[in-house]
Amino acid sequence: MSIQHAELILNPDGSIYHLNLKPEDIATEIIFVGDPDRVDKITKHFDTIEFTTQKREFKTTTGTYKNKRLSVISTGIGAGNIDIVLNELDALVNIDLEKREVKKTHTSLQIIRIGTSGSLHEDIPVDSFLLSSHALDTTGMLFAYQTEKIVQKELTNAFKKEIGLTINNIEPLVIENSNRLANKVLSKNIHQGITATANGFYGPQGRVLRLNLQDPLVNKNLDTFNHQGHRVTNLEMETAAIYGLSKLLGHEALSLNAIIANRAKGSFSKNPEEVIENLITYTLNKLAE
Repeated sequence: MSIQHAELILNPDGSIYHLNLKPEDIATEIIFVGDPDRVDKITKHFDTIEFTTQKREFKTTTGTYKNKRLSVISTGIGAGNIDIVLNELDALVNIDLEKREVKKTHTSLQIIRIGTSGSLHEDIPVDSFLLSSHALDTTGMLFAYQTEKIVQKELTNAFKKEIGLTINNIEPLVIENSNRLANKVLSKNIHQGITATANGFYGPQGRVLRLNLQDPLVNKNLDTFNHQGHRVTNLEMETAAIYGLSKLLGHEALSLNAIIANRAKGSFSKNPEEVIENLITYTLNKLAE
């Protein structure tokens, strides 16, 4: 059955609506960043650049690094933007855009996020790297989809039992990363933990400026969770959406964070750009191996 025009929206040139991309513009191995300016900070290391475009906050550059074809895409901030990016990327590889039909052969993308985050624990210091073994979704976005088959039930149930049925009035879900991608980039220099994904930067992450929080203990409760060695290590705004939608759509995903703040100590990196650059080169070299 043909997908309706109001469901699958294309630009006049045939590119997908928000990302402004055609199927040939992207590699099957993709790096996500939040900030459009960070795309160039990654692709400056490329040996060749074959394509680049930008529409709104979504900037894409495709090229090669050590003979590995890669695309780098900026997603902007938040789970809502991830919903756009992942659905449109999947459409590029798994829907025939001219016929508006799902292809019979499925293509799986490999997606690695390079982001920044703040640690919740004193033993995960600023300027370190963290790999998200799981993501804890507290945004509610994934509940628009049928998530029963992708949820890590043991950790989700343990979290609900120990911490509560909701966080900021949102039912939590725990989703696992791609073990294959994790094994590809993991080393002894990288911390691991559950990344909590919030639907905002201030109140949803326990920050107080002029507004009081509905739950002042939200960060302390997250910090105390520990189930068979699995603990919530950091807060950000995208990883759970990336993990959840990737699993639903049949793609592999991994999130890496440069830790530039330590919420437990109240400290911030003195040179955040350096630690981000170090994570970029580390990830590129792991992907090229």
